[in-house]
Amino acid sequence: MTGSRKNSGIVPTRRAALTLIGAGALSAGGVATAHAAVDGDEVLTETKVLRDPDVPVAGNPNGDITIVEWSDYNCPYCRKLEPELRQVVQDDGKVRLVLKDWPILGPVSITAARIALAAKFQDKYHQAHDAMMGVSSRLTEPRIDELLAGAGIDMDRLKRDLTARARDIDAVLKRNNDQAEAFGFRGTPSFIVGKFRVPGVLTMTEFEQVIADARKAKMN
Repeated sequence: MTGSRKNSGIVPTRRAALTLIGAGALSAGGVATAHAAVDGDEVLTETKVLRDPDVPVAGNPNGDITIVEWSDYNCPYCRKLEPELRQVVQDDGKVRLVLKDWPILGPVSITAARIALAAKFQDKYHQAHDAMMGVSSRLTEPRIDELLAGAGIDMDRLKRDLTARARDIDAVLKRNNDQAEAFGFRGTPSFIVGKFRVPGVLTMTEFEQVIADARKAKMN
């Protein structure tokens, strides 16, 4: 199940959820050039999808498999999945997790994503991310401020960075959105796991299997 503008619903099985992305989106070397273009630049290049220097990374930065997650802080399924996905990444030890903020569930989601990315400039993105993903109720702007202050974020610095770095932050969110749309994702959470497109929620066991499948596909 995903948080979605189109209510894409429950993904019934791992087999139904997975798509092995073919030519034009993935190649043996990873994400390859896609035909989709925005402002004259290709959207789904390996660098932009897997190695965007402005997008935060968790897990093992030198891992042999990359998971790219598009998520929204007001998506209940993203929150439910978060601890399980992190556990899978930690247990595996060789997974690089790329965290792409994709705020599609309203103005507060956009505010939360912009704030998380602003926190990156004081090396506190992960603290902000974890604080906002760790709640069970829908976020509001006052609640976001409360959570971030409690997570040790310098709120005065945050406000300055939101203004001074606005263009950079909005550019990251635009790239994230362009990629999600080019991949055909309809809601959050959505993933690329190695060569697989995973538009929806998986269990821990299913994620472990997809990672194993992605390693096998990488060798072919």
